[in-house]
Amino acid sequence: MSPESSARVVAVVVTWNRRELLTESIEALRAQTAPPVAIVVVDNASDDGTAELLDSSWADGLDVVHLRENTGGAGGFTVGVERAMSHHPDLVWLLDDDTVPTPTAAGELVSAWRGYPGERPAVLASRVVWVDGRDHPMNTPRTKPGATDAERAAAASVGAVPIRSASFVSIMCDAARIRERGLPVADYFLWNDDFEYSTRLIRDGVGLACASSVVVHKTRVFGSTDVDPGERFFFEVRNKLWVFSRSGGLSVPERAMYSAATARRWVRTFRSSSDRATLRRALRRGMVAGLRRPRPNAEVLAPARPITGHSGGDEPFTLLLSTYGGDDPGYLRTAFDSSTLGQTRPPSEVVLVQDGPVPAALEAEIADIVASSDIPVLHLALADNVGLGPALDAGLAVSSHEIVARMDADDVSMPERFARQLPIIEAGADIVGSGLIEFGAGIDDVVGRRTPPTDPEVIRRVIRFRDPFNHPTVVYRRAAVLAAGGYTDMALLEDYLLFTRMVEAGAVPANIADPLVYYRVGAGAYARRGGTALLRSEVALQRRFRQLGITSRTEFARNVAVRGGYRLVPEGVRKVAYRRLLANRTSAARR
Repeated sequence: MSPESSARVVAVVVTWNRRELLTESIEALRAQTAPPVAIVVVDNASDDGTAELLDSSWADGLDVVHLRENTGGAGGFTVGVERAMSHHPDLVWLLDDDTVPTPTAAGELVSAWRGYPGERPAVLASRVVWVDGRDHPMNTPRTKPGATDAERAAAASVGAVPIRSASFVSIMCDAARIRERGLPVADYFLWNDDFEYSTRLIRDGVGLACASSVVVHKTRVFGSTDVDPGERFFFEVRNKLWVFSRSGGLSVPERAMYSAATARRWVRTFRSSSDRATLRRALRRGMVAGLRRPRPNAEVLAPARPITGHSGGDEPFTLLLSTYGGDDPGYLRTAFDSSTLGQTRPPSEVVLVQDGPVPAALEAEIADIVASSDIPVLHLALADNVGLGPALDAGLAVSSHEIVARMDADDVSMPERFARQLPIIEAGADIVGSGLIEFGAGIDDVVGRRTPPTDPEVIRRVIRFRDPFNHPTVVYRRAAVLAAGGYTDMALLEDYLLFTRMVEAGAVPANIADPLVYYRVGAGAYARRGGTALLRSEVALQRRFRQLGITSRTEFARNVAVRGGYRLVPEGVRKVAYRRLLANRTSAARR
């Protein structure tokens, strides 16, 4: 197997009313010497016959998403990257619908990605030429200012040069970086969405322009973006202000440098314009609009997303359960039994992830569960203890079904749990949690109760401050989890980060207030919710929220002060605070 063919590349093409060019672009993707494992096509509500083409036999093998409204390139690529992540890629290749890659374009990018000495590049850009072979001035990647000799030498070793940004005409993005840094910002609509996203992915990492990967950008005319933009200058102004004030893609010195370059470019645009009055109006509107934050992707894309027609019947689902060396064998058996044949609607399969080596007694219990279960059990034994987040990611990767139900190895599911949650998922929700009862020595020893908010709007509002889902109770669609980047190894907070990213990306949330799980609260439960290690995780979580644009600076400061402070107070105070302020707070209390 050649180096380039061993990587899983998923291509994403966003199209709007370019039926003939789209056809040529897709055929070129199919003809790659290192063809993508999947091609995602996002149709931005075309009305020129593109939709009919994508519904015909010609599109067999394509993963097509028909949007109900035109969301611009920004919205289209947000949806496209989201869908691409469900294909478990190593790399995501983003292309415009008027981009025609030469046969080796993908292979050359993958070879550079694999061959680069050091950390894997976050973004790799193709050389973009026009139909006559000249380099296209509209799509020249920005070289990295101040690149060191070592950086230039490392890039040269794979036939590339270091860059700081590139366009969506043809860039290949590292999937691990996407999971870390998130999706494009859909509210940009057009212009500068690729600049913002590529700088965000590349920051503190590596970006490369690979001259050996060539694509043809079939624009109608040959020219740069300095041409007279008319009313669309509004997007240039508003989006540049967002990049410089809201995005985490640029450092402070870089913002100053690129702001100056932008000002010079705007002056050139005005000087060459034949309609400066239109530009002035667009400038004023853009300056005003740039003062507000971009809307969340979920809000922008909700009217455009296709209406999903789930079967409405009983869909099969997977029970995902992870265990590690510290678990009690008897508790594991109870958790398993209560969540399988103890259910009025049992799962179709169980994925039991063994997170590293386990003691002999637990190993024997796992073997007995696998051998004796009437429901198929896939036992996935990991060589090392990797932590809950990565273990669950590994389990998701081998799950057979789109719907996945979570369960902890020491809790107890109530018999009607899945019979109540699955219909909500089948009706269109992407994640459904429930209330839970905390217990001590046994389920009759009730020590507390957690009642989550049930109104989707309340869930979306409170999630920036606290986790509105009880992780051991959730059932979700795997595609929504993968689109949000999956779990992250972040002590006791990997679920909160995942659920927040899911909701921000547009996942439809729901909760059942009634308790459907008994949650075991053992000795030291409240001690584990505090300490300096968890404080570091809390701060890292809040920084990630800030980097992803989920929280404002004020919300970041509030969360660090309140949630961080909670990690440092004495255990007794933490216990009281948790019960009174967090565990039993309902949706009504947050209105």
